[in-house]
Amino acid sequence: MATTLAERMNHFSGSPTSALIATVAELKRQGKNIISLNVGEPDFGTPDYIKVAGIKAIAENFTKYTPGNGILELRQEIVKKLKEDNGVEYALNEVTTAVGAKQAIASSLMVIAGPGDEVLLPIPCWVSYTEMIRLAGAEPVFVPVRSDNYELDMDAIEKAITPKTKAIVICTPNNPTGAVYSEKDLRRLAELAVEHDFFIVADEIYEKLVYDGAKHFSVASISREVRDRTITVNGFSKAYAMTGWRIGYAAARPDVIKGIMAVQSQTTSATSAISQKAAAAALQGPQYDLHDMVAEFKKRKDYVVGRLNAIPGITCPNVKGAFYVYPDVGPYLGKHVGERTIETAVDLCQYLLDEALISTVPGEAYNVPGKIRISYSNSMENLKEALDRMEKALSALE
Repeated sequence: MATTLAERMNHFSGSPTSALIATVAELKRQGKNIISLNVGEPDFGTPDYIKVAGIKAIAENFTKYTPGNGILELRQEIVKKLKEDNGVEYALNEVTTAVGAKQAIASSLMVIAGPGDEVLLPIPCWVSYTEMIRLAGAEPVFVPVRSDNYELDMDAIEKAITPKTKAIVICTPNNPTGAVYSEKDLRRLAELAVEHDFFIVADEIYEKLVYDGAKHFSVASISREVRDRTITVNGFSKAYAMTGWRIGYAAARPDVIKGIMAVQSQTTSATSAISQKAAAAALQGPQYDLHDMVAEFKKRKDYVVGRLNAIPGITCPNVKGAFYVYPDVGPYLGKHVGERTIETAVDLCQYLLDEALISTVPGEAYNVPGKIRISYSNSMENLKEALDRMEKALSALE
């Protein structure tokens, strides 16, 4: 009889979006002209001044281990950025770098939650939050957001709080919906966190990608007592097109950061020295590449929302952040073409991949069925072609 795996693996699964990326890569290798609307990364290159900083680090042999919480230069820049951009003051010992914002969130949950604890998750939510909570030994508690605009449903959150509630994980601007949570709702959430004494894990990785006059608000900026219950997580992947550099950070009170550093010291030791130098340059340098990227995403967002809402049966809110839309495709469920029946959003995404050669992500991956996530982080030319293909494929369903 084969040796069994750890019991936790009965309750833990891999990322469906990562699996889909691998599937699409294989199809492209086979020569299929897949248009990727599933990838959560900018299609822009890392700005040149950042790349030069990375090359310079290599040339100067800055390629050794660094302190677990990151090099002083980068932490100083992060502290400065958080104060100037977000209105939150942190000391150097209240900031640590990580191998991407993803690791910072996972480490944070390992530090603050465990068996017997509950962590609230407004859904739809990014695929990894659920499994990170389970890996920490805690239980995710799903709380629906408002259906009209995907913003927080504060009444539902308040009702979900129990004596076991240890934290809530929020992402604003949001993946997968693109919603930007209002300052009003975040202030009410902060009041609940103080009243019931739970943590807010604030994933702000998309903070710079906002449109149509929307403004990102950092919940930790409200007050000292809120700041001390908040773990602010951010990184460089989205704003600076640095997904492959794997560099993020967390800011929180000293005991939380000490705990995160302890977890990281036994897993990754530290993030790449080269990436840290590049990240410091990103914060120090000109931001015009970011501004140009945001302007282009805004054009694409307007185009994609317009095209989707023009397709019979699809409803797509005009959201204001990140680079995703999350349309409702419910009217297409139950339809068929030939012997093929579309029962779920999973079926619909597979149909679109097979027949239209476009990759999208089903809502089931984000804990809300009947919807799909579409990333408009692709060229306008590809977006037009993809939506033409989608419209044709959907029209074939009866």
